[in-house]
Amino acid sequence: MVSPSEVRRAVVIEDDPDIRGLLVRVLTKQGFDVTEAGAGLPGVEEVRNRQPDLVTLDLNLPDLDGLEVCKLLREFSDAFIVMLTARADELDKLTGLDNGADEYISKPFSPRELQSRINALFRRRPSPAADSAARSELQRATEVQQSLLPKEDIRVDGYDVAGMFRPSRSVGGDFYDWYQTPDGLHLTFADAMGKGMGAALIAATVRAVMRSTGRRQDLDGAFASASKAIATDLDSSNSFVTLFHARLDAASGTVSYVDAGHGLALHIGADGTAHRLPSGGPPVGAWAGSEWPQSGLELAPGDSLVVVSDGVLDVFDSVEDFTEAVRRTTQAEASAQGASSAILSLAPAETAEDDVTVVVVRRLPQEVAA
Repeated sequence: MVSPSEVRRAVVIEDDPDIRGLLVRVLTKQGFDVTEAGAGLPGVEEVRNRQPDLVTLDLNLPDLDGLEVCKLLREFSDAFIVMLTARADELDKLTGLDNGADEYISKPFSPRELQSRINALFRRRPSPAADSAARSELQRATEVQQSLLPKEDIRVDGYDVAGMFRPSRSVGGDFYDWYQTPDGLHLTFADAMGKGMGAALIAATVRAVMRSTGRRQDLDGAFASASKAIATDLDSSNSFVTLFHARLDAASGTVSYVDAGHGLALHIGADGTAHRLPSGGPPVGAWAGSEWPQSGLELAPGDSLVVVSDGVLDVFDSVEDFTEAVRRTTQAEASAQGASSAILSLAPAETAEDDVTVVVVRRLPQEVAA
């Protein structure tokens, strides 16, 4: 989740108040100073007055067509323009038009997808180097973040489990945590919005709370209780957290999980198929009163559960390309550790702008497990 040190401005032009509110919240979490407009003409004036770095622009506005607004903006603004459309059939048409937009996203969209697209755009505008005081704080944040990772490898009969983490230069809120249970293991994979010490401390809070609910048998109830426990901290820090929390029953291969806005967990079959597990709701802290349903999958012998951070997603032009690369890389490696290392390498350290984290849980083939 990239959050450059300099203040960046954004204008949201969207007539739907719910979507507008989500866009404002997501962009604010990414460090933007955000203003909004509910129609095209007020939006044009807002951009003229604010001179933002980024504009999100709905295609269907009550007064002007979004394409017309885009053309007007291009007469005086060089801001990145991300166009949003609720009609999938319009997306191909839009991408073929020379209307001045930099990116296109179809509704409904996930906050993570929007963040990734924006990060890709702003890689064209690298932020200035942090001063010595900022570097000192980032060093302390790195130490906090590293302390959240499991201290020992986990061993579950019939399974090969590995995880790897590499912090970015600016240090975010990524972490993974696991611990063994009589039935298998518990796994938490999270990313707190923001950078530096603030994100690291939020991540520490989330880890502690998630561990405290481990004895509860009902996963969705435990997750709901945990989300309420950290809601105050998230609200006071103007932050939110994407979370993937899972429990493995080793004997059956059943994985019960809750996905809160993460959306980057994959079930990779022994036959080479790959299925990205859908997010079950928004990030924790994004919307008051949210609920997250429990879902499940079966890991057959040879199957893998792979959970990856958006530091890897940012490297690819599409979620489809990302999914295929992770599938291919996982299948090519004989061990969970090898797969984790290879997936980490998909986002080279010299170019990665975000933390890169991966966990692989592979059920061993029956002949190996025996």
